[in-house]
Amino acid sequence: MYMHNVFGPPGQRVVLIVKGAGPMNPSLPPEHYFGETYAFDESLTQNRSSSSKQVGRAEGTAMLASMRHPVYLVNMVMLLTGGEYDGSTIVVEGRHDASKKERELAVVGGTGEFRLASGYVNCTTAREEKKFTVYELNVNATIPGDDSEPEPDTGRRRRRIPRF
Repeated sequence: MYMHNVFGPPGQRVVLIVKGAGPMNPSLPPEHYFGETYAFDESLTQNRSSSSKQVGRAEGTAMLASMRHPVYLVNMVMLLTGGEYDGSTIVVEGRHDASKKERELAVVGGTGEFRLASGYVNCTTAREEKKFTVYELNVNATIPGDDSEPEPDTGRRRRRIPRF
């Protein structure tokens, strides 16, 4: 699925909520300071076009967590809309290093159909412009379930979260 990160009008979905009090980060354009924190409420779609079918929302925060590198601490809830997963969430946290081609974030839980989810999300930049970025998010996670083989190391039964 794809997340549409819009920084400015029209359709702004990312807002600076805390101006960083720390030093300016030399790896980012001027006026980005250690500790700055953003809130976001972004579209999740089936493909990279903003006009493609919306499958949910990504709601959360991102804080500039490094004094020297473009690294953000991300806390995000992926709220799925429509179909059998309507209202279910996947909770994601982790270190988002904007200088890397691929970032990996942890799936730390969920609700509804994704209760007790665990795994990871691979995040790559699909498109980047001055006022928006489109991220491709590949969710690789499992949830407790009885319809799978027991895991060899723990004996627990888990089922994979389907692709969106």
